[in-house]
Amino acid sequence: MAGGAIAHAAAIDGKWTTEFDSQIGQQKYTYELKSDGEKVTGTAHGERADGTKSDVAITDGKITKDDVFFVEPLKFQEMEIRVEYSGKLSGDEMKLSRKVGDFATEEIVAHRVKDAAKSADTKKDEAPKK
Repeated sequence: MAGGAIAHAAAIDGKWTTEFDSQIGQQKYTYELKSDGEKVTGTAHGERADGTKSDVAITDGKITKDDVFFVEPLKFQEMEIRVEYSGKLSGDEMKLSRKVGDFATEEIVAHRVKDAAKSADTKKDEAPKK
């Protein structure tokens, strides 16, 4: 039934954050994801321990029920590296395997940022506080 797939696909929309250790040190990521049916698009905002930052458009994104896959085509030290994410979406948590080219694979967990849209709607109803 197509309606079920669309409902699950919409559950990925929004901001997701994660922090993890890798071969190049601690990394922090924010993913801004949007679905259209089973297609997933968005941006991966990364920050490494050395202060290097990256903003990369996500490609090849797909969600089928709770299975998630997307690619971060990352440029690192003049090399093009394909970073593949695959895993499961469960409510406000995504458990992902992050495969960095042929170099490394990390298991990460990303959590949905809850305050973005909901707090904006809540603030409209509140009187200004000064």
